[in-house]
Amino acid sequence: MSRIGLMPISIPDGVEVEIKGARVRVKGPKGELEQGFRPEIAIKEEDGTLRLTRESDEPKVRALHGLTRALLNNMVIGTSEGFEKSLEVHGVGYRAELKGTKLVLNVGFSHSVEIQAPSDIQFEVDTREGTIKVSGIDKQLVGQVASDIRKVRPPEPYKGKGIRYKGEYVRRKAGKAGRVI
Repeated sequence: MSRIGLMPISIPDGVEVEIKGARVRVKGPKGELEQGFRPEIAIKEEDGTLRLTRESDEPKVRALHGLTRALLNNMVIGTSEGFEKSLEVHGVGYRAELKGTKLVLNVGFSHSVEIQAPSDIQFEVDTREGTIKVSGIDKQLVGQVASDIRKVRPPEPYKGKGIRYKGEYVRRKAGKAGRVI
């Protein structure tokens, strides 16, 4: 049995869940998300919790059980609390700033790189500490936008310069063998 798929999802106060067949709409204080799921997984709302059951024990359906539960849980958490990813900018002269909804990165190129925020995503920049916060209600979209920002200048192994996730460890290389630092 799927351990994750069997766990109930508690619905916090202020969050409404509407189930129409295989489509689920979650509305909360932060916003609204809607997603379609496979019909092999039945979603039922009982006593302020969501429960998922599957119709068969085929490997394909068993795999969908835990996935569907995780996606639904992320929708409920996203609309009630939201999600956030933090990035750090390391390097001499490297900086990030916010111009309206655009994130402008100066990371060692001859030009600055502008990243437009999607409609459900907000950027926060702390220029003093060199951090970028990406926040929104859709966990997948927050992670994808943070990954796209990191791809502009990933951390390099010799000096550690670049954009990295907060708390990410960058393994450093020694450099040339004849040079002692």
